[in-house]
This record gives sequence, C-alpha cells and structure tokens, in this order.
Amino acid sequence: MKIACIGGGPAGLYFAILMKQLRPDDEIVVYERNKADDTFGWGVVFSDETLGNFGDADAESYASIQESFVHWTDIKTWYRGEWVRSTGHGFSGLARKQLLHILIERAGALGVELAFETDADLDAVRAEADLVVAADGINSTVREALADKFEPEIDWRKCRFAWLGTTLPMDAFTFVFAENEHGLFMVHAYPFERTSDDGMLGTWIVECHEDTWRAAGLDQATEEETVAYCEKLFEPWLEGHPLLSNRSIWRSFPTVRNARWHDEKVVLLGDAAHSAHFSIGSGTKLAMEDSIALARAFEQHPGAPVPEVLEAYQEARYVETLKTQKAAQTSLEWFENAQRYSDQDPVLFKFNLMTRSKRITYENLALRDPELVARATEAFARENGLEQNPDGSWPKPMFAPLEIKDCRLENRVVVSPMCQYSAIDGTPNDWHLVHLGARAIGGAGLLFTEATSCSPEGRITAGCTGLYSDENEAAWKRIVEFAHGNSAVKIGFQLGHAGRKASCSLPWEGDTSLTGDSAWPTVGPSADPFRPDWHVPKAMGRNDMDRVIAEFVESTERALRCGFDILELHMAHGYLLSSFLSPASNKRTDEYGGSLENRLRYPLEVTAAVRAVWPEARPLFARISATDWLDHRPGEGLEGADAVVISAALVNAGVDVIDVSSGGNTSDSRIEFGRMYQLPFAERIRYEVGCRVMAVGAIQGPDHCNTILAAGRADLCAMARPHLTDPHLTLRTAAEENHQSQFWPVQYLAAKPRPKL
Repeated sequence: MKIACIGGGPAGLYFAILMKQLRPDDEIVVYERNKADDTFGWGVVFSDETLGNFGDADAESYASIQESFVHWTDIKTWYRGEWVRSTGHGFSGLARKQLLHILIERAGALGVELAFETDADLDAVRAEADLVVAADGINSTVREALADKFEPEIDWRKCRFAWLGTTLPMDAFTFVFAENEHGLFMVHAYPFERTSDDGMLGTWIVECHEDTWRAAGLDQATEEETVAYCEKLFEPWLEGHPLLSNRSIWRSFPTVRNARWHDEKVVLLGDAAHSAHFSIGSGTKLAMEDSIALARAFEQHPGAPVPEVLEAYQEARYVETLKTQKAAQTSLEWFENAQRYSDQDPVLFKFNLMTRSKRITYENLALRDPELVARATEAFARENGLEQNPDGSWPKPMFAPLEIKDCRLENRVVVSPMCQYSAIDGTPNDWHLVHLGARAIGGAGLLFTEATSCSPEGRITAGCTGLYSDENEAAWKRIVEFAHGNSAVKIGFQLGHAGRKASCSLPWEGDTSLTGDSAWPTVGPSADPFRPDWHVPKAMGRNDMDRVIAEFVESTERALRCGFDILELHMAHGYLLSSFLSPASNKRTDEYGGSLENRLRYPLEVTAAVRAVWPEARPLFARISATDWLDHRPGEGLEGADAVVISAALVNAGVDVIDVSSGGNTSDSRIEFGRMYQLPFAERIRYEVGCRVMAVGAIQGPDHCNTILAAGRADLCAMARPHLTDPHLTLRTAAEENHQSQFWPVQYLAAKPRPKL
C-alpha cells in the first residue's frame, strides 16, 4: 500500500513509524513544507499516563523520548501575592524540536521517505496513494479543500496568547496571574530541556483577554515589543532571566471540530481533525494517540477496504476525543473568565484552578494532594462559619450552613424536584408522603416538592400534583408537617404551569400529548405546538394572562398556609413561563414578544404578583433554562448572555436565588450532556449578576457537590438521581465523615457515629 502523510509534525511522523512497523512493505512518504530542523513554539507536555501509551506503541522512540524529557510532579500558582503549590501530578516536558528529531530519526531508520521543504499537492497525492493522512495542523489545507466532506466547525476564542520561551529554571508547571493597569495577564509555564546542571529552557505562554490585549497596545506590537512588554510585566517572577521568541506572535485559539474525519481514502489526524486548548496540555498527546488509533485500526482490520478502516478509526477514537475536547473547552473558558475570581482566597483559587475542567474533583485531588484539599476545606469552612470537628478536621463544604433571608439551611445539599406522576386530581398521597418523607429525614438542607401546578389545566399529566383545592392543600400540609416535625430540613414548594407542554401522558405510557376525551386545552405564548404532532395551544390573551396570574397568587397563598419555607417559580424546561422567555417558543408580535425585554414582561408580572403575597422574610427562588442548546441555529433560542439578563431582572423583582437548569423549550435542542454539564451557566450568573445560584444537572454526589462549592461556582447543589438511589445521602456522608453537627432523627441516633477525638 502507498501511504502519503501530509504534514511532518508529531502526528504524521508517529503514524508513519507505527504503520511502517506494522506493514514494512508499505511505501510511506511524509511531506513537510518546512525544513527538518524548523519548528515553532517551544516545549510539549505529556502526562505519565500518555507516556505509558507511547511505550506500548513503540518502545524505541519512547526510550529516546524518556532520555530527553524533564519530569515534575508539582503545579504551583502565583495569585494575589502568594505561591500555592499542589503535588501528586506526574508530567514531563520535552522540546518540540527534540521530539521531532527523535521521530524523524526513527522514521528514517524504518525506511519512511521524508520529503522536507515539499508542498504536497492534494490531487496529485490522492491520485497516486492508497491512503492520504492529513496531519497538516490546526490550519489544515486538506481540511479546507475538502470542507464539504469533513464539515469543519471552527470556534475562535476570546483570549489572545503568545508562545514564548525562557531560561528560568522551573521545578513545576507554573501559573502566574498578574494584573496591571491594562488588565489580567496569565502565564502557563513549564520546563522542557536541561541545558546544563543548573541551566534550563522552558515554555512561557502569556495569555490575556482580547480586551486586555488591545488596552495594552499589544495588537500593534512587534515580536520584539511583545517580548519587552512581557519581560517588564513578569520581571518579579523571571528572576533576571530573559524571555525568548520564536515566531511568538499573538494568536487566538481556534477550537476545531469536524463532523467527519475521513473521506474515501483521506483521513484527518491531530489538530487537523480536532484541537484542544493548551491549558490542559493535550494537543500533541491527542495527535500522537490518533496515530496509535489509526495504525491499530489497520492492524485490527487486515485486508479491509481503506474507507472501512477509516470509519473504524473514527468510531474508536471519536468519543474519547470529544471528552478531551470538552474538558479543554471548559478549561479554556475558565481562563477567558479568570478575572471573575479576583476576590477569591488564594488557596480556594488554587482549588478552583485545579478542578476547572471537571476531570479533577475534590476526592480525586485529595488522593493526589491531601494537603491542598485540607487547606481548601479549612479556608471554605472559615469563610462560611463552620466549626472544627472534634478530631480537629474541618467539615467538608457540603456541610456549610447558608442563610437566605430568615431561612437557615443546615447544609448546601438540595433534593431536586422530582415528578412522581402519582397524584389523583392534583392531590399528593401516601406515595408522596413516603417519597418526600424519606428524603426529609435523609439529612439534606433543602427538600423541594415536585413541579406543582397552580391549576388543573396547568398540570403536565393527570398524575401531576397541584395546589389549587382544599384537598390539595390539606395533603401538602400533612407532608410539610411531617418534614418539620422529624427533621431539620427546610422544604421548598416548586410552583408552575405546564403551558403548551400540559395534557401529556404519563412517562411510562408514552410521554406524548393526550388525545380524545382524556386531553384538556392548553395555552402558551403562541399557537405553536411543542412538537409538530402535539396539540396546538391557545395563544394567551390578556384575560388568560390575568387568570393565570391569579392562579399563581392563590397557590402561593395556599403554600404559605401549608407552611412551606421556600417558594420556587418554575420558569424552565419549556413550561409556561419558560416558553414566554424563549424566542424558540414565543412568536408573539405584541409587547410580550420579540425582544428579550418584551419576553420578560409576563414572567416578571407573575413574579411581582407572587412576591407581593409571599412574605419578604421567606426566600423566593426561580428556576430558569439558561440556554436552549440551539448553537446550530444562532439567534433562535436562549443563550448564556440572555440568562444573565433574565436573572438580573428576576433578582431585581425580588427573587433571592436563581436555580440554573437548561433546555426544554424546543425539541430541536442539541444538549451536550456530561458531568455537571449545566454548572458553567450557574457560575456565570453567580459572578455576573452577583446573586446566589443553585446548580443542577448531573451532579453525581458529595464529591461533585464539594468540588462545586469549594471552587466557588455555586451556593447550593441540587441532586435528583443520587437521592432516588440514596434518600439518606447526606446522613450517610455525615456518618462517614464524622460530621457531628448533622441533625439525626431521634429514631436513628443509634446509627450516629461517636465523636472521634
């Protein structure tokens, strides 16, 4: 087989090496437009795990890499006048030039033809080769030429960065956060080559927001002026060492994604297929692991047609790459918004930095670096009024109390609203008493009822609860009294109206709109169904709007008589108030449609009416959908910036906590699920609006909860599925952690652990 690799970087060279070992008789040519000793940038970074993969793939090149790298285990951060160090992280740095030299020598020794200073013509190469590997980097000309096949998506980000070098000796990956009159500048630095016993070369990447870059005049700076500016700015940390340049021009980072990585016999590799931000050090790692996967695909499918092998390669590699890209994107966005953390305690800032991508969590970091996690735990505890345990340890963040108005939550754990679809005529029954009662005595600080309607017509299904009759009220009061009488939990009432998503079947009976005699009329901002085959709602007129406001008020008054501690207005998931907020569901042309200001009018009218009867001393929450996940249809749905405006308006109207969810307004949403996947929306609202937020969405237990809280990303953590499988999640965790301040029902005191002194 004839193989042409376009691009002589690590991806193309490494694939050529692996393929030549696998199939010595193949004719493999690597085309590279630059000279053999040309390289831009400075060093590359690999984790210990990645190096292990290289050892398995090609022991000889791995041995050469191992002889050349600089290894370290620490990550240190300068922030607000203090160095904070974290240990237990195995990484190695290597000069990019040395890596290329190793791969070039290995490829040449195996018989790979190396054509440097050669621009490969795609059409000519395709005509001659059986396989064309496009490893031509982030600005791939092959990808551009076949864009209609690969369907690339390139997201240019908001920060600018310059890739510099330095002779400063470093013993750790080093972050420096320095602020001057122009704004915040961030350094990502690491060693990669020893030049003598006490001499070293390192990478020194300077990154800043585009606004800061322009304010500093760096958009007009030459390479020499960039070096001079950065040397002056970072003089205290460079310790007299210079910064070095190598085409160190300011760039924006492009996040590259492709729907397909192959077309017939052409395949994308490395940055040509996907990019990952340098803040997680995965670009070269991904490229070389792509090479391993592609070679393995040929090994596992001997004799198969090339397109089938390439399909197998993408299938095997795609999901893992998406995970890495997701982590990299989360990390990238953290650095774009690092200015928001300017008031954090240095130790908590370090914890925040270490857990930014969500791949490292509280418990995982505690295994690597127990001292840092202990310091972060203490810092959070002191900031939030926690006292030491009898054994001298500090309670974990989830156990911190929180006061909202006159309501004191004993901890930050929240049992999410979970629809049970088991009510009769809106009235909760013994199932609800047991379901909510079990979780009330389970130790959480706050327990929410399921989404409950203000009217029979506002129920999602015939099995949904309501609070519009005396029977409803009496049943809810019984549940509240049980919770208050047997636990320290505060109980919240989630009040809403399903709007155009009302009159549906039970989830286990099809989860679609009802028809015939079992259905009831629905309303919405517009006469547009949620799905094409669903019932068409009536577009609400003024009388309908006034009637529903009155129903919200009546239900609020009933909730007050029931004794609920907190009220939450349900403005998420495509239900009535949510559908007014979103342009994906609100097609009105009057003063309640069009602009976001207009779409906010009716939800704010409901909020004002409810706040007028709900006592000021009792907290009012609002759950919103922060995004409609319609990035593929820009401008047609809610986005993160809209959520900030909505939240600010709600807080101004008397809402105390924003409960941040997403989606539900349209069936065309493309939701990017994952651990804590809605957290970035909550965090943005917390910092940009300056209000308390509750995070929800794939928060998978105490570990995630402690991670979120210690990092300062939210004030409360709502969990549904963890509480379905473990109603006593908080109580159990308190026992495991010997947290003595946790309330225990008297009937359970026999299980309460004795203090450890």
